[in-house]
Amino acid sequence: MKIATFNINNINRRLPNLISWLRRAKPDIVGLQELKCADAEFPAATLGKAGYAAVWRGQKTWNGVAILSRVGEPVTTRLALPGDREDLQSRYIEAAVNGVLVGCLYLPNGNPQPGPKFDYKLRWFRRLSAHARKLLKTNVPVALIGDFNVAPTDEDIYATRSWDNDALIHPQSRAAYARLLKQGWTDALRKTHPDQRIYTFWDYKRNRWARDAGLRLDHVLLGPILAKRLEAAGVDRTERGREGASDHAPVWVELR
Repeated sequence: MKIATFNINNINRRLPNLISWLRRAKPDIVGLQELKCADAEFPAATLGKAGYAAVWRGQKTWNGVAILSRVGEPVTTRLALPGDREDLQSRYIEAAVNGVLVGCLYLPNGNPQPGPKFDYKLRWFRRLSAHARKLLKTNVPVALIGDFNVAPTDEDIYATRSWDNDALIHPQSRAAYARLLKQGWTDALRKTHPDQRIYTFWDYKRNRWARDAGLRLDHVLLGPILAKRLEAAGVDRTERGREGASDHAPVWVELR
């Protein structure tokens, strides 16, 4: 089984890129983030023609998450992260797909910090950790995939000081991610490439793609059952260099 995550950064604008990648990469399950479209605008029919069933939670202009499958219809289990009924941002969706429970998330960016947006990020992280702990207790094959908006260590960002005050690498953001892993999750990309600098995001500004000035923000976290089945993981960097590309590249894992 091949599971992938891809911050598509506007699904309708990048739909040709997405369909082309799906045909080349052939992932079985895909989590998408930053749909940037209302529910009614989600291109379910086009994805269906490409062989993918989908569940999604859109939001006009911002956010939005989806789970695609070519190995059976996804069965939605959650359309929001529990813990705050007043949080209406579309940042979490969860579904059972072919025997695997998948949580797809778009964690808040948190900038500028300090401030209310960073406070929201940390609150959201705490809610995620609480829910993730409950998912592990179910003792089912489970994965948390998506754009976590955290570069966990200095190995996950190019050599620079220009991001030092950014919420993406703030010590509190990194500590929250580390606490999540300590619950028993495996960071699949880091597990398979322990000493390699790997990036998944290159900002459009300041020629960062051409300079390979990237950050690793997109992660696939595997619960213990799936972690034992991990065979390979990687980043489809080529997608970031294509015309009209998202500023993120897809991350994938292969499981026995």
